[in-house]
Amino acid sequence: MKSLNSLSRRRFLGTGAAGIAGAAFAWTNARAEKPETGPIDFNGFTVGVQSYTFRKFTLEKALDLTRGLGLKYAEFFRQHIPPTSTPEQLKAFKKLLAEYGIAPIAFGVERFTKNHDGNKKMFDFGKELGIQHISADPDPDSFDSLDKLVEEYKISIAIHPHGPAGKNALHRWYSAEVIMKAVKDHHPLIGTCLDTGHLIRAAQLGKKLDPAQEIRTMGARNFGIHLKDHDNEAKRDVIYGKGVLNVPEVLKALREVKFKGYISIEYEHNPDDPTSDVRECVAILRDAAKKA
Repeated sequence: MKSLNSLSRRRFLGTGAAGIAGAAFAWTNARAEKPETGPIDFNGFTVGVQSYTFRKFTLEKALDLTRGLGLKYAEFFRQHIPPTSTPEQLKAFKKLLAEYGIAPIAFGVERFTKNHDGNKKMFDFGKELGIQHISADPDPDSFDSLDKLVEEYKISIAIHPHGPAGKNALHRWYSAEVIMKAVKDHHPLIGTCLDTGHLIRAAQLGKKLDPAQEIRTMGARNFGIHLKDHDNEAKRDVIYGKGVLNVPEVLKALREVKFKGYISIEYEHNPDDPTSDVRECVAILRDAAKKA
């Protein structure tokens, strides 16, 4: 997940946050366009975009594209809105989000360790940004710290599976079964942001996982979904239905577990120009949600 944010020529954030160069704030001259029909209704589901989809674009352009897709929520990643931002920069980010009508619902994917003070800084950032969920890759020894923090801040930790972590290894949180075993005795606000694309990718190493069943396994501990389809032969993300993802079955499972979290449309293929493919995914999800 790599990109940098920028603000327009009429805004100034300064360069206090670590790793943000002044050039990163250059205006792209992109014309903001509102969707012709306004925000899309997804029949009760909270649907946005994972801003990693637009990782080759500035923050402002990513917001422009998100609004143009008819979406009003986003899960941001750290190179669009750095957690090291100063209070002044974060205030300016929030103003920009409001101007584009995009609400920050979640943030991630972030690692957590047993360092409680370090973890707390991430929750302070999340509280200030106004998010409800942090998609996460926590170390196994971080849960005692996270128990305290989710209780204090009422921000959920949504553990994110990542399929294969190498040629012969699966990610430590590759499935709902593995995650549930780790979290079942911890705070109820520690659960998952299942990634359907990475669940599908696990088949590359012999673990065939059904995204809908994985959702059922997590039950009330489903806080988010990264909704992706994946072609394991081509080894890339594809438009919904062109791989193995069954969107109606995923939505059916979410209804069954009384899902109240967020769905992030994420598309990792064609990062230089993903918009037309994402628009197709939005339309497919909208049509499936009407029937769910």
